[in-house]
Amino acid sequence: MSKTKNELFSWIKSIIIAFGIVMLVKTFLFAPYIVKGSSMEPTLHNHEKILVNKLGAITDGLSRGDIVIIKDTKEDTNYVKRIIGFPGERIEMKEDKLYVNKEQVDESYLTANRNKAEELGVNLTGDIGPIIVPENHYYVMGDNRLNSMDSRNGLGFIHKDYIIGESEFVFYPLSKIRDIK
Repeated sequence: MSKTKNELFSWIKSIIIAFGIVMLVKTFLFAPYIVKGSSMEPTLHNHEKILVNKLGAITDGLSRGDIVIIKDTKEDTNYVKRIIGFPGERIEMKEDKLYVNKEQVDESYLTANRNKAEELGVNLTGDIGPIIVPENHYYVMGDNRLNSMDSRNGLGFIHKDYIIGESEFVFYPLSKIRDIK
């Protein structure tokens, strides 16, 4: 009887430890998120599941062009957007070209959307700025600029505390597994 009790206690202890480790990893390192909507197409699609690295956001290890998850406390929802501008930078859009601190930035991830916009005879992004990103904030935009609520039109500047993490890769559906860095 004592051996059975020890085995049961050992199993319970192992399960509690494993649960604690999973909670720590999910809270501080990695977490899954579901893409909702079309604002990041064709890079990310509606209902795809992505793995998010939370450590980069905590340590300020973010780079221009990173795709991040943003917490919206007003609507208790999350947004997936691309970092365009960092604190103190001068952001400007002219004739569908992004300029940061007066230097043009290559946005090759927009090629498919630019082609679609040209077919429709419209610009992807209206002219913006110049604007200066405030301290402790970021400027973000979706890849599907024709259909994205972002810093231009509703989200405004994003405070660094509202960036949950950086997306690493799509893990579902299984047929679409890919790295998105």
